[in-house]
Amino acid sequence: MNLHQESSGEITLLKQKAFNLSSESIRDEIVSSAFRHTLAICQDVTKVKDQSKLLHTEKLDKILTSRLFGFPIMLAMLGIVIYLTIAGANVPSSMLASFFGWLEGYLSLGFQTINAPDWLHGVLVLGLYRGTSWVISVMLPPMAIFFPMFALLENYGYLPRVAFNMDRLFKKTGAHGKQSLTMAMGFGCNAAAIMSTRIIESPRERMLAILTNNFVPCNGRWPTLILLASIFMAAGFTGAAGTLVTAGVVVGMVVFGIIVTLAVSWVLSKTALKGVPTHYTLELPPYRKPQFMNTIIRATIDKSAFVLKRAIVIAAPAGVLTWILANIMVGDTSILMHIVQFLDPFAQQLGLDGFILMAFILGLPANEIVLPILLMGYLSTGAMIEVEDLDSLKKIFIDQGWTWITALNMMLFSLLHYPCGTTLINIYKETKSKKWTFLSFAIPTGLAIAVTFAIAQLARIFGWV
Repeated sequence: MNLHQESSGEITLLKQKAFNLSSESIRDEIVSSAFRHTLAICQDVTKVKDQSKLLHTEKLDKILTSRLFGFPIMLAMLGIVIYLTIAGANVPSSMLASFFGWLEGYLSLGFQTINAPDWLHGVLVLGLYRGTSWVISVMLPPMAIFFPMFALLENYGYLPRVAFNMDRLFKKTGAHGKQSLTMAMGFGCNAAAIMSTRIIESPRERMLAILTNNFVPCNGRWPTLILLASIFMAAGFTGAAGTLVTAGVVVGMVVFGIIVTLAVSWVLSKTALKGVPTHYTLELPPYRKPQFMNTIIRATIDKSAFVLKRAIVIAAPAGVLTWILANIMVGDTSILMHIVQFLDPFAQQLGLDGFILMAFILGLPANEIVLPILLMGYLSTGAMIEVEDLDSLKKIFIDQGWTWITALNMMLFSLLHYPCGTTLINIYKETKSKKWTFLSFAIPTGLAIAVTFAIAQLARIFGWV
């Protein structure tokens, strides 16, 4: 039997099956048939020099892409990456914070030497410089660890397997399998992930990816999740055990974010973005040994440059604005405190307080500055501050009436709330639509309010607070 006869036979078989299959199953059968036919041709006209490498790839794929082990291995990989990021970022973050603090002393001395007015020192040093240095010290070390590991997994060939595994879930929600790749990019930066959605050809499925990408934590939200998990969720654990518990809690938050991504994608695909998901045909590349040092150096340098640019362009003006609001008085109270008092009644219904909600609002330009703004408000310093000791930091929170419910709701609000300013700008550039940009702001914000409100009310009903 020649290839033409084989093809005719497969077409006849597909026609017979079509009467008993759904449209989705028919597409799967067509693609599978095309793949089998192509594979048969390739086997006839090509030779594999090293059969052991092919067998090695097939053996690994039976494990890494299996229905039984695929997802547990993915979660384990994520846990390892987060654990190493948490454990490895502490020391360099402290070193950078100490360096910037040392440099700030000399900057302040310089302002005193030239008899500069206090307001100028406050705006440029306590606002602009301190806000920018905070962002760099808390964002750069995790970025320098996370992205090289991410790049190594990509070069090794594992990330396409992640997309293959996630494709099953995204297809069921009416989305595209490639959305898993843009979602993975969002772990580093949601703004960059929005641009990466260009790999999705279907406009409908690309819009799904854009509207739901915010539900995975970007690098700017890692500090909030890690810090609060360390202080409240991992209380009583020390050393490696504390880091392990913290990593477990953060992984739980990530999994919850993925569940929300899938749920919102399903709802949108049944309502505002109806349609049939495009079939995702992915050729899995062979596993290969990555260029270790070259990958680490390039990933670190590229992302570091992006972080520094972001800190200067986005976070610096926010630091200046925060200082101004905290130091301009209306009556006997600063503008910042007026904002807090206005927001507090609503924030209490969400299990938060006015200071927390104020910090998220002023942190719109960059998620990294939410924590320093919050601390500044609690301590009424009028400038961004950093408290290095976790015990003293926890005492500040507890003195403000925090419980583990407050910490949990702040983590959830941080995970689910609106995208940062840079991401919103990128969404508008990519969609050229004010409507979709607004929805990308409104959908996560509404979910964040609904989830935290529900938990706060349950906590009151069951007496958890």
